[in-house]
Amino acid sequence: MRSSCVLITALVALAAYYVYIPLPNSVADPWKLMLLDATFRGAQQVSNLIHCLGLSHHLLALNFIIVSFGKKSAWSSAQVKVTDTDFDGVEVRVFEGSPKPEEPLRRSVLYIHGGGWALASPKISYYDELCTAMAKELNAVIVSIEYRLVPKVYFPEQIHDVVRAAKYFLQPEVLEKYSVDPSRIGISGDSAGGNLAAALGQQFSQDASLRNKLKLQALIYPVLQALDFNTPSYQQNANTPILPRYVMVKYWVDYFKGNYDFVQAMIVNNHTSLDVQEAAALRARLNWTSLLPASITKNYKPVMHTTGNARIVQEIPQLLDARSSPLIADQEVLQHLPKTYILTCEYDVLRDDGIMYAKRLENAGVEVTLDHFEDCFHGCMIFTSWPTNFSVGIRTRNSYIKWLDQNL
Repeated sequence: MRSSCVLITALVALAAYYVYIPLPNSVADPWKLMLLDATFRGAQQVSNLIHCLGLSHHLLALNFIIVSFGKKSAWSSAQVKVTDTDFDGVEVRVFEGSPKPEEPLRRSVLYIHGGGWALASPKISYYDELCTAMAKELNAVIVSIEYRLVPKVYFPEQIHDVVRAAKYFLQPEVLEKYSVDPSRIGISGDSAGGNLAAALGQQFSQDASLRNKLKLQALIYPVLQALDFNTPSYQQNANTPILPRYVMVKYWVDYFKGNYDFVQAMIVNNHTSLDVQEAAALRARLNWTSLLPASITKNYKPVMHTTGNARIVQEIPQLLDARSSPLIADQEVLQHLPKTYILTCEYDVLRDDGIMYAKRLENAGVEVTLDHFEDCFHGCMIFTSWPTNFSVGIRTRNSYIKWLDQNL
């Protein structure tokens, strides 16, 4: 009996040690966040073990775990019709809210899910529930795009998928089929999906035939650049759940099918050091000492080395491509973008990407709403139902949908 008690105590202590991580006092629902982070870390470690054993790629294994525990069929209700179909060969899940009696044509949002370009799906419960809520509350048609993922495809194939699906949907006969008002269509996405939405918006802005097709873009804690992994938010939140800096840099390397040997060098900005000539012209476009307010920069210092590793950019030139890093796009591209909403979270390595993009867009004459949440963490907006229901998930989702309702 005594040995059983000792064993149970030891297991409880071990579990507590694994779950507990120090968090800022002001972060919302800290113990719940610790449990969520521990669950995700555990899934990552299992997938890494599967990879090491040669059984499967770690991202395929991790996505299998995520989808297996959260997949949801296309279930319709009295308020929202849900169907799975494809747009020009790209799978989509369409959520059709009921039209208002006085408005026979509905608004619409093309939604792009997050997951580091490698994980998740419109068919998992988190995104199904988000898009259902959007369709219901906005009386809108939400098109959630099932773009192909790493490691089955790499940059820029994810962009090609969302562009192809968007162009198909914007055809007059398709809009007529779904009773969508062609003047009230927006694009949106979270995290890596926000990256793809921003890339889509920029690509459309450069095409005269598509420039005015989108009324707005709404980017939720978007990832927007891969040149500087030492912005104040990357420094402040280097080990913060759900997206530590090391994990984000690995997602970038995976997206470009790069070499993991480069990860540690990239973390300290050796890929964009002063001797890397290819990056010289782009540094000013994400100079956070001028783009971020003093309340954000605080006492943080830029990390820029005189000499680094020029081989990284030579082998992964995609790092400097504006399609992967919309924050470094030319001013002439930015000035044609539609009204923009950007949601950022204080405890997120990507916070400053969003704030800097908002500033660059404002400088280009674009109307921007920056919606910053002081107690939120990366990914929080999709966590709104049990057992991962967070108060900040509800608040961010409500704020996002309210802005869409007022502006779309």
